[in-house]
Amino acid sequence: MPLGLSRRKKAPLVENEEAEPVRAGLTAAGLEGGAGEEGAGPVQGLPPPPAGLRPRLVFHTQLAHGSPTGRIEGFSNVRELYAKIGEAFAIPATEVMFCTLNTHKVDMEKLLGGQIGLEDFIFAHVRGQRKEVEVFKGEDALGLTITDNGAGYAFIKRIREGSIIDQIQVINVGDMIESINGQILIGCRHYEVAKMLKELPKGREFSLKLVEPLKAFDRISQRGGARSGSGVQLGTGRGTLRLRSKGPATVQELPSAFEEKAIEKVDDLLENYMGIRDSELASSMVELGKDKRNPDEFAEALDETLGDFAFPDEFVFDVWGAIGDAKVGRL
Repeated sequence: MPLGLSRRKKAPLVENEEAEPVRAGLTAAGLEGGAGEEGAGPVQGLPPPPAGLRPRLVFHTQLAHGSPTGRIEGFSNVRELYAKIGEAFAIPATEVMFCTLNTHKVDMEKLLGGQIGLEDFIFAHVRGQRKEVEVFKGEDALGLTITDNGAGYAFIKRIREGSIIDQIQVINVGDMIESINGQILIGCRHYEVAKMLKELPKGREFSLKLVEPLKAFDRISQRGGARSGSGVQLGTGRGTLRLRSKGPATVQELPSAFEEKAIEKVDDLLENYMGIRDSELASSMVELGKDKRNPDEFAEALDETLGDFAFPDEFVFDVWGAIGDAKVGRL
């Protein structure tokens, strides 16, 4: 049966505005929400070890703007991680906007959201100054890439050079989007915020209320967004802690070379088709598709586990092709 005939037709979610999360069930091979956890558990037929026999994993953490080093353990998802950070530094967990790995800078290449190596150092970026900006939407696309922290905050991951937002110097990578035209966005997902930005009428002004991460005096400019070259390696070993929205966290291997290439390509396709970037969503899609026999099986699996995203049929075809290309080394 051709792909799409067995599926309920859905309209594309977002076309130009971009969004990309840090998912509410973070995984040490990646952050995951309730869906996409298939295949992440222990070896089939073997029960999980008793809690007392599981490895005790302790991570070091600091507040990104400066603090003593804390030690955290015993978390299985993003909300629990933020709660542990809050306990370590005697702050409300809701103060944590996002975390980076192995750097205190607002470096979106190091955003905690895909992998936590067992030796990674976690830097927590907390709420800082609030600001309100009036923006004139003179073009269809604002030039923003949105992500979220998996715990209710959507924030700016990237600003495209030369775009409308790039010309507004007070808006920076890392800023949390608190409201649009007075509509509070706390608790919204990245794709919901991106859709709202996309649907704002062209040729009119709108207001953004933003919260920037608290910064120390030695911070470099955030305008460049995701940049490489910080000199820090993520995860010195192959092991990673996989956080889950349900059940205990598990230690797993990092993605294979095939999976890494497929995830990167699928993430590119998400941006091209839907205006979002989300490496964890891409990882979940690769996980769903790598063992499927044909695109219809893959489409059905996507509808069952990720139906809220309303993926266009053409996009699903291309994702299926990207996974196949990665399997045979064509990427």
